[in-house]
Amino acid sequence: MNHSTQSPAAAREQVPTDLVQLAEALAALPEPYAAQLSPLVDAVVESTKRRRRILTLVQDALSQLRLDMKYLMFDLEATRRERDEYRAQLEE
Repeated sequence: MNHSTQSPAAAREQVPTDLVQLAEALAALPEPYAAQLSPLVDAVVESTKRRRRILTLVQDALSQLRLDMKYLMFDLEATRRERDEYRAQLEE
C-alpha cells in the first residue's frame, strides 16, 4: 500500500511490517499453537497502535506549542516596539 494515498488516520493505525509478518507466521502454525499465541500477538499489535496514536498526539501538541511560541514572540516584540515608541514620545 502506498503511504501517500493513505488517510492520516490509516497511517496512524498502520502496524509495523515485522508484526504483520509475525501474525502471518502465527496463522501458519497448527491451531493449538496459534490459539495460544494469538492473544499475545493481538495485545502487542494493539499496544503498538496505541503507542503510535500517543506519539502522534504528542507530535501534534509540540507543533501547536511551537506555533503558539512564535505568536507569543511576535506579540512580545510588537509590545516592546510600542513601549519604546511611547517612551520616545514621552521624552520629547
